[in-house]
Amino acid sequence: MKETGVVYLVGAGPGDPGLITEKGLSRLRTCEAVVYDSLLSPRLLDEVPAHCRKIHVGKRAGHHSMKQEEINQLLVELAEKGLSVVRLKGGDPFVFGRGGEEIMALTKAGIPYEVVSGVTSAVAALASAGIPVTHRAVSRSFHVMTGHTLSEKGALPPDFAEFAGLSGTLVFLMGLGNLSLIVKGLLNRGKPGVTPAAVIQNGTLPEERTVRGTLEDIEEKVLAAGIESPAIIVVGEVASLDFSSTLKHPLEGCRIGVTGTDSFTVRLGKQIKSLGGDWECMLSLIIKSHRKDGKMKAAYEKLPSYTWIVFTSANGVKEFFRGLLEWGYDFRSVGHVKFAAVGRGTADELLGHGFCADYIPKKYQVQDLAAGLKGLITGEDRLLIPRSSGGSKELNEILDEAGAFYHDIVLYDVAPAGLETENRAEALRHLDYLTFSSASGVEAFFKEAEEGIEEALAGLKVVCIGDITAKALSEHGRKADMIAGVYSIQGITEVICRDWNEERSQLK
Repeated sequence: MKETGVVYLVGAGPGDPGLITEKGLSRLRTCEAVVYDSLLSPRLLDEVPAHCRKIHVGKRAGHHSMKQEEINQLLVELAEKGLSVVRLKGGDPFVFGRGGEEIMALTKAGIPYEVVSGVTSAVAALASAGIPVTHRAVSRSFHVMTGHTLSEKGALPPDFAEFAGLSGTLVFLMGLGNLSLIVKGLLNRGKPGVTPAAVIQNGTLPEERTVRGTLEDIEEKVLAAGIESPAIIVVGEVASLDFSSTLKHPLEGCRIGVTGTDSFTVRLGKQIKSLGGDWECMLSLIIKSHRKDGKMKAAYEKLPSYTWIVFTSANGVKEFFRGLLEWGYDFRSVGHVKFAAVGRGTADELLGHGFCADYIPKKYQVQDLAAGLKGLITGEDRLLIPRSSGGSKELNEILDEAGAFYHDIVLYDVAPAGLETENRAEALRHLDYLTFSSASGVEAFFKEAEEGIEEALAGLKVVCIGDITAKALSEHGRKADMIAGVYSIQGITEVICRDWNEERSQLK
């Protein structure tokens, strides 16, 4: 009989994926099933193991795809199968998260559980908007009420009068639809019309918006601004304060879609995040290795005859050295060889295996790599070029022109692992930029183009890592808006930073 599993009730935080706790992340990284709500960053799901079951239960105001009783039963059933289950909930499991109901069901079934607290939007969204939930001599307390279940046939709950009479900061979660009812209730119970109020939409996220006013005019201002759910209502003197961060990052408020292999998108995503932007993976690519194929076996056997090994990508470096060891060789087999790398990222990967690149072109592109090699090699040199099947033919043309001897061998292919979103067109409409890091990524993106993709792409700027990638994009009828000056992750972020700040300066 299989041992009973365990359920971890994990608070995902207020929306910004960086605000989940380290303990919450550790539970995600080892779970076998994750049951998650809406209003969560999709990047948190990237943390779970590849074999983990992902079950969306769609908890969101007015749009519940699964009833709470069904969620309770689902958690019990998964644990009874012996799985380690994370119940991933927005904010904190106990702040209107119905975590208590889930625990009661687990307890009844004899399922062990653990609660991992999360940062609640009742505090974090306010802080992100520059509103301190308490402030000396202004607010000595704060009180939180759910606004979602506030109205029952247009009536306020019986304890609303006591809540309205409290001093300090009043916070209403999920209450935008009942804003008018809340405002009238507060005014009718003695709150002055000049009491400061604010409404925060998408708190802690790049699309965060804040409207400030008073009880007398907050409804009108919210309507004029077009504020939508999810939103938090704040009432009290602190709502008149603005302690918004004065440290401004180059990509603050910028939303960028990325495409590429997991390794590339994670590294690019970290760079974007460090610059204050937000990113979303729009297409994952996987490496299909050919390092165990006959042609690569023959290349490893002929290593003593080669004088140069030419790498056109970091992936090529990884796959080459994996194959080297798998075929029974070691680093002594390439001790006599010189290495050429197309760019700094490729050279860094090579250095990670203990070898310095002997040649890196000033411009990180294949044609410059080939042109540089043309001036370095002699008729005595023998080149091995292990790379992807989609490698640029310009490398071959330049080397052929120079009369060079080389073996250009397919070491790997790049293929789509799957779309990161069911509705790419809709996801693209929320982005400011979309990046492509390879021609193969462009091809994979357009392979199953859905209706509305062209229109969605017209509403953002497309950034390509180099000319070859841009050429592939143009063949699908879309011209690149920007091409990285340096063909690297840094080059991509630099060109976006420059353009993004030019845009913002024009709006001022």
